Amino acid sequence: VQLQASGGGLVQAGGSLRLSCAYSGRIFSRYAMGWFRQAPGKEREFVGAISRSGSSTTYADSTKGRFTISRVNAKNTVYLQMNSLTPEDTAVYYCAAVPSVEYYGTPREVNEYDYWGQGTQVTVSS
Repeated sequence: VQLQASGGGLVQAGGSLRLSCAYSGRIFSRYAMGWFRQAPGKEREFVGAISRSGSSTTYADSTKGRFTISRVNAKNTVYLQMNSLTPEDTAVYYCAAVPSVEYYGTPREVNEYDYWGQGTQVTVSS
């Protein structure tokens, strides 16, 4: 399994970005997908996750209502739409994958995921 995150960049506060994560490997629809982020000097933190089917999502309190995760299984891609960005959202963003037995499972912990992408930098200026 390989994951390639893209779409990061520099944006002003209040702006939007959409990240993409391209998956290659075994059957994508068998994997739950998550987004995490890590700011300098901080631990990697959960942003949100989507179930293997795409029918269930969950978000961190800090991103709920502003970020939206979606997936297109036919394209082996998961997306993270980020709106109303603030400087506190500045971080390297990582996508992650784990094979999921549960159809609606949305893992929230770093150690629940088996595969990680390389990360994409998001910088929000004030």
